[in-house]
Amino acid sequence: MNEPKTTVDFTDAYPTFTHEMKQTHLILVPDMLPWHFELLVHVMELQGYHVEVLKNEGRAVIDEGLKHVHNDACFPALCVIGQFLDALKSGKYDVDHTAVMITQSGGGCRASNYIPLIRKALKAEFPQVPVLSLNFAGLEKGNGLELSLGFLLKLGYAIFYGDLLMSIYNQTRPYEQRAGECDRVRAQCLSALKASFGNGKYRRFGRNIRMILSAFSAVPVSGEKIKVGIVGEIYVKYSPLGNSHLEDFLLSEGCEPVVPALMDFILYCVVNNLNDVKFYGRRSKTTPLFRLAYLWLYGKQKKLIRLTEKYSRYEPLHDFEHLRKCADCVINQGVKMGEGWLIPAEMAALAETGTNNIVCAQPFGCLPNHIAGKGASRAVKALHPDVNIVPIDYDPSATKVNQENRIKLMLANAREKFPQSEVKA
Repeated sequence: MNEPKTTVDFTDAYPTFTHEMKQTHLILVPDMLPWHFELLVHVMELQGYHVEVLKNEGRAVIDEGLKHVHNDACFPALCVIGQFLDALKSGKYDVDHTAVMITQSGGGCRASNYIPLIRKALKAEFPQVPVLSLNFAGLEKGNGLELSLGFLLKLGYAIFYGDLLMSIYNQTRPYEQRAGECDRVRAQCLSALKASFGNGKYRRFGRNIRMILSAFSAVPVSGEKIKVGIVGEIYVKYSPLGNSHLEDFLLSEGCEPVVPALMDFILYCVVNNLNDVKFYGRRSKTTPLFRLAYLWLYGKQKKLIRLTEKYSRYEPLHDFEHLRKCADCVINQGVKMGEGWLIPAEMAALAETGTNNIVCAQPFGCLPNHIAGKGASRAVKALHPDVNIVPIDYDPSATKVNQENRIKLMLANAREKFPQSEVKA
């Protein structure tokens, strides 16, 4: 008797990014890190990848996200998926030779878990487009970037340089006497840094840091401005699409945006793996590697801070170990879901260094950030009575006008305490 044939259901299959696709496919990445992606993309291109950062915005992007994602999903997931789908539908790309990429932190939140949402959305209209994962937690094995030690080192240096450019630009741009001077210096520094990655001189860390600091120090400045810190969920903290161009708005209002370093979030993710041993006894084979990574990254951060302190004009980036101490005054470091204890730590550190006005960017659907951000603000205010923390919700139904009006109310209060300001009324 003939046995019945076995049928295989391929409905759940999804394309995998193969080594051969490295030469044939363009990789699209969401516009999450405007200060860092130019260097990070350059590093990827030196590794042989073809990468483009998406810049498409507008209501069409949000509507695409709402079309393919349940409206209970978090706002960053909706923005990223909407940006991918809107771009693929634009006709600009050969969808048979295009892939998309997202980062995964390895935690229990958005940055780890919505690759299935992206795949489901793509399967409905572009089933041939593979999804890559950039992560250091062993997720999505066989469908990510080829991460060698040299590649990882380059990415690390690129993040440090991006953090410094972001910080020093924002500390100079509001005070420049000649319009456009900071943009010119930023472009000059980026060109020099890209060349250093091409010729292997990116590891001349001190020299490159001094180059950036010296270039911006030469920009003539004047006046005093209100400082406004930006904290919150990592996507809406940095992404112009996610936060309605918050940095640009603050600059237009005559303020100095103060944005914490991306490296702080990376160190937060690394140290949480070490805290798992301390709090829960969860030691693994990778624990020693995380410890070595932390020591190397923190050592580089300390050097960056020491070099910045030699330029009295600039406030250095936060010391991560000090951030941990700030967190301990407010919340336990075991609270690590989402951005967890990092948000109140950043708020406290900003208040300590004279940034008393803080926007806490909260995306819809991000319960951990509402708890550790908005929920922890009262404890931060108890430690720093002069701090003014305003939580701003970012979701599909929130209008830019309402978001900016809430920030303007905060600034009106700040101007009453800062009458010497040259900020626009």
